[in-house]
Amino acid sequence: MRDQDWLAERFEESRPHLRAMAYRMLGSPAAADDAVQEAWLRLRRADAGGVENLTGWLTTVVARICLDMLRSHDARREEPLRGGAREHLPSGEAGAESEALLAESVGLALLVVLQTLAPAERVTFILHDMFDLPFDDIAPIVGRSPAAARQLASRARRRVRGASKVPDADFRRRRELVEAFLAASRRGDLAALLALLDPDVVLNADASAVEAGAGSVVRGAAQVAETFSGRARAATPALLDGVIGLVWGPGGKPRVAFAFTIEGDRITGIELIADPARLDGLDVTLLPG
Repeated sequence: MRDQDWLAERFEESRPHLRAMAYRMLGSPAAADDAVQEAWLRLRRADAGGVENLTGWLTTVVARICLDMLRSHDARREEPLRGGAREHLPSGEAGAESEALLAESVGLALLVVLQTLAPAERVTFILHDMFDLPFDDIAPIVGRSPAAARQLASRARRRVRGASKVPDADFRRRRELVEAFLAASRRGDLAALLALLDPDVVLNADASAVEAGAGSVVRGAAQVAETFSGRARAATPALLDGVIGLVWGPGGKPRVAFAFTIEGDRITGIELIADPARLDGLDVTLLPG
């Protein structure tokens, strides 16, 4: 019993570090708690007596659990990872840090960009660039050589640097506006749409969108709201060249992109992009939620 108490105490000392790492990898506090809890269960089943660096051992275990969760999530093409029922951690309450503080510590825009990376890229980048783990230690976790792990981190770093240069607060505000627009459109809520649209908003559609039935140019909040009311049911939030927008993509292939111009707290312009060549030229990343 004394050994178990000592083990639980040491685990508790590492838990904030492990949860912060898992949160960056999984993008969900609930999923991070699940990963950390699974590490605790594995620790209890393992022979920890011969482990010289318990924090390092736990870091490796949590990273591998997160990588498995990310790969499983990608394979099933599910919505964002969410936690289910969880057994309490040794301290009694899972997730002692608030979700708001976790999000603030990472940065919302960065967290969204991290979720666009491939699982091995995300894990490698986070372990090396955020937690200073050497590539020799990362390589066996992701099943690559140290040189290949270094390349994964380099590729992820380029994407992170280039994907979003919008400050977190501005990104959050823009995403909230676009998602509110999508929700109001789906509900057919004209009043909510009008509240989000600038009185002089302009909707432009390219030739391909016009061929599909869209109006070439629609001006004014009332007309634009009427155009979208009860529609866009199958659209989903996405980054379009790093900027928040919407995409309609049946079968997983983008068919129409909705690019928004936002000034202050109103949408001043919407562009419908359906031309295949233009769509192929866009860096489209679907977002959770």
